Amino acid sequence: MMFPGAGGEDYEIIREGEDNILRVNCKDKNYGPSIEDSPQAMQDIIDKLAESTAITKIVLAHKRDYEYNYFQTQLLVELAKLYNELAKQKQAYSYNALTFGGACQGRAMTWFTQLQTIIHNLLRSDPLSAYVELSRIMREALIESENTEDAGAKSCIRKFIGLVRILQTRIGRCKIIVLAKPYLAGHRIGDRTAYRKIFAPTIKPDFMFTKLMAMFPPDGEELDNYTLQDDTEITIFRLPNSVQTLYHMMPPEFKLEEEKYDLLDMARRIMAEHKPKRSEFVDPSRMRQIFSNVGHDLLEELATNKGIKLRSKEIDKLTNILIRYTVGFGLIEVLLQDELIQDISINSPLGQIPLFIVHQTYEDCKTNIIPTKTDAESWATKLRMISGRSLDEANPILDTELELPGASTRVSAITAPLNPTGLAFSFRRHRDKPWTLPLFIHNRMIDEIGAGLISFLIDGTRSLLVAGTRSSGKSSFLSSMLVEIMRRYRIITIEDTLELPTSSLRKLGFNVQSMKVASALSHDSSEMSASDGIRATLRLGDSSLIVGEVRSAEAVALYEAMRVGAAANVVAGTIHGDSPYGVYDRVVNDIGVPKTSFKATDIIVTVNPIKSADGLHRFRRVLQITEVGKKWENDPSLEGAFMDLMKYDVKADKLLPTDALNNGESEILKIIAGNIKEFAGNWDAVWDNIMLRARLKGTLVDTAEKLGQQELLEAPFVIESNDKYHTIAEDVQEEVGSLDPKQIFTQWNDWLKTRVKQMEKKEEET
Repeated sequence: MMFPGAGGEDYEIIREGEDNILRVNCKDKNYGPSIEDSPQAMQDIIDKLAESTAITKIVLAHKRDYEYNYFQTQLLVELAKLYNELAKQKQAYSYNALTFGGACQGRAMTWFTQLQTIIHNLLRSDPLSAYVELSRIMREALIESENTEDAGAKSCIRKFIGLVRILQTRIGRCKIIVLAKPYLAGHRIGDRTAYRKIFAPTIKPDFMFTKLMAMFPPDGEELDNYTLQDDTEITIFRLPNSVQTLYHMMPPEFKLEEEKYDLLDMARRIMAEHKPKRSEFVDPSRMRQIFSNVGHDLLEELATNKGIKLRSKEIDKLTNILIRYTVGFGLIEVLLQDELIQDISINSPLGQIPLFIVHQTYEDCKTNIIPTKTDAESWATKLRMISGRSLDEANPILDTELELPGASTRVSAITAPLNPTGLAFSFRRHRDKPWTLPLFIHNRMIDEIGAGLISFLIDGTRSLLVAGTRSSGKSSFLSSMLVEIMRRYRIITIEDTLELPTSSLRKLGFNVQSMKVASALSHDSSEMSASDGIRATLRLGDSSLIVGEVRSAEAVALYEAMRVGAAANVVAGTIHGDSPYGVYDRVVNDIGVPKTSFKATDIIVTVNPIKSADGLHRFRRVLQITEVGKKWENDPSLEGAFMDLMKYDVKADKLLPTDALNNGESEILKIIAGNIKEFAGNWDAVWDNIMLRARLKGTLVDTAEKLGQQELLEAPFVIESNDKYHTIAEDVQEEVGSLDPKQIFTQWNDWLKTRVKQMEKKEEET
């Protein structure tokens, strides 16, 4: 609701939820839209607040919206109330020269002229100077009182000092003065430095809805800074007196000239007249390209009509911004360009709470971005169109995936009644390239022996479950296991929300077929159930079966697949659980898989974050690689069916082999060996092969770290390295009649050195 201001059309009071927003149009004002920089702006705002003190937010509009939050607004509301009170109590405070009467009257006229100026002018435009000026006047009056011997004059001065002290005390109690006192030493009339430390508006250009705190935190400690590809500046701050870290983003749309803001605003208004249909969102990338072409031509035409000369690159930049705020997801898209961001959380109520992220280096951070309710409603509409799923009271949860420029992400949205305060979102950014075991060695999530063991188990076509809590790295670790599957074998993936890097693997030469099934939380989907999807894979021929996440009834079908022969190839998936027994409890007791079927699980890899002693940092680690034995009847834990092959050592911060693995007690490894002529009955040969794989991966990591070549750890090179290992192993087998680990390593290492030199030479040439 809008209520026109009594002072005319230059401002309005807008009721938005629980907020009363004073919105002032500054386009025709003689001051800029900044309370902290402009005394005229501060005076005008306090005058308006004096008319209506029930204001919770202030917005100064001028090309961009400058919004002052509740705390900052209340500082000014308090001043407005004080001004009203002083104006009404003029006689009570006796700041009228006539009240002094007699001999004091002449002297008092000068004093009260000063006080009138302070109260009626400085208090509204520069309250800090008003306070400082009262201090100066009282100091001079005290000196004059001490130096005069005239009893009558001394009495007049003391009366005046008493009045000044009352006024100074009243003003000094205002919170803005209390906050500014550390900055008032040496303060000069007109200096606005202290105000800039107190007032910091969020900024929102006309063409967008998201608000952004542009100013750096005044006392923040800068930890890092870097720039994204589109000239977005990122600065990381540690906040004073807080355990929080601030991720401060300054995107290009907040650094444009005013004429470009005008162009974008006009272009957005024109393009907003077209409401995209559901059919247009079937292919979001094509839709964006069409809108991009239209937007580019529109901006070019508008610039020509307004006589604004723009280079081609400038129009391209403006087009990208325009598309973000029409058919795109605004600043979310800018955030997702940062490869170090893993999760984005947007909590309700919108417009009051900053957006939060999880950063690869700095972990949980709050940001300087404040999404609004309008943002949320726009995103929700687009997600409904893209996914074809509902998001309403009957279906308050929506899970889907987005392919945005430079990033793919999984999105979860919730609304009422599940979320009583409205819409909320979670964006999980998928890595641009698949994770690999060498990358996890580099990040210390697993060690090289653990990676060698995983590689051996995958080549041994075992069934594996990756268990962990939310955000423990389950899906990422499962992705790294996919990279270990030889490209000659077919892989079928089954997911309700597409997170596995199937498209990337397909581009890297893998034979991958992805299947999308209905979410367990979806009630109105026409998609096939996860259980039916898994059963359907058995009709698609001999393939490795990868289930994105085992959540509910599909586990029964998964274990059916394991038992009827799918285990001729790798069967793997992720599941929530913090231990092997936790996985058993979830699968058998919660989901209802028969105990005997659970025995089809060969290996459980438990991944979870560990915390630092100060509680501020988390590190993802593989905590256990556990074999599930087959000789038990009722409870695998009580009957010793869970045998750790490797276990995390807290003091060493490392995954270490157990005695069971060192002594060759693993039945699963013996089963693998029994199917391979060179390994049958020869534990030493099995162990040597595991250690060979470990050495290869460790050498790859060492080389990458030594040369500073991260690309050696990425999927394309790791896949090339794995292929080379298998072809060299085949050659050595034919040449010497055995898989001699020394010869295999020597030949592989020679290949690595040659390949690295080739890459360096190519880089020099380019």
